[in-house]
Amino acid sequence: MKRFFYVFVAMMLISAIVVTGCTQEAASEETEEPSEEVSTEEPVVEKEFKVGLLMDGPINDQGWNATAYSGLMQIEEDLGATVSYSESVPQSDVEEVFRSYALQGYDLVIGHGFNFIDGAISVSRDFPDTTFICSSCVVNEPPNMGSVTEDGPMKGFMAGVVAATLTETDHVAFIGGMEIPPIILGGTGFEAGARYINPDLEVTLVYTGSFVDGAKAKEIAYSLNDENVDITYVMADIAGFGAMEAAQDTGMMIIGTNTDQNELAPDTIVTSTTVDYPLAFSLVAQEVKDGTWVVSSKLYGFADTVLDLAPYHGFEDKISAEDKAAINAVKADIISRKIDVQQVMLDLGL
Repeated sequence: MKRFFYVFVAMMLISAIVVTGCTQEAASEETEEPSEEVSTEEPVVEKEFKVGLLMDGPINDQGWNATAYSGLMQIEEDLGATVSYSESVPQSDVEEVFRSYALQGYDLVIGHGFNFIDGAISVSRDFPDTTFICSSCVVNEPPNMGSVTEDGPMKGFMAGVVAATLTETDHVAFIGGMEIPPIILGGTGFEAGARYINPDLEVTLVYTGSFVDGAKAKEIAYSLNDENVDITYVMADIAGFGAMEAAQDTGMMIIGTNTDQNELAPDTIVTSTTVDYPLAFSLVAQEVKDGTWVVSSKLYGFADTVLDLAPYHGFEDKISAEDKAAINAVKADIISRKIDVQQVMLDLGL
């Protein structure tokens, strides 16, 4: 009996050892199998980049404000930005609109025009994390307010060159809107460009005092026609439409501004001095988004391709090859800096 008991105990011990070994082997095999790694890190989500735009006129003016709106759309496309705009902002509401964008967490707010400077400077002081940019000026204030603009005198200069080259009456004119620095500089540049081509040319500069008074611009254009002006450079935003209407009635040629305005009056607008604000705005917005923007006043000209001359469209065959070559030669000399527009203005006492 004892012998049987010892045999039974021995068999139980052997079974326990075998079971334990199998269990350990299974456990070992289980731990050797690769397990899926579960990351505890949250996916990186790119911060929303928000850009706001203020304009003093409507986006459909086919000129000054239209090119700013196009610039905002370019920023949306190129940078994937969330964008918003406020058009026809009255001067009394400028600070309020700037502040509203800043309170909503916009990264960049652009005021398109000289008249937005004071509001941008004032509000920028309260929102250091928002970048404020104004166009049509060379004003900046650290740490977060700057500017971007075309070279106004250069733009006007090129229009003056075109006018002086194409005139047959030796009397050309400039119609400006409000007498603010960007418009005045455009008119001065126009006179310099015209006199650079022909010092004896008669040049008339007139201002409507408004960017929306088309009737006034129309009246001025009729008056200029009576004075034997045959080509006029118009820098008066919506008011300029009135001058174009008068030109269509009288046969006067018009040089448009900011955008290619030929479609407004194909038989009247010979060319336009264009400003590629979509490019200028995108360049600055990219820097702001990347965190590389520094307080500055960026001035763009023909060499940057921000400024340009629009095609002659229906006037292409009406302008001689010699005249086209002369105009292109001046543009090339400006780009190469052979012609210094500011120096020409000084030499002429303008």
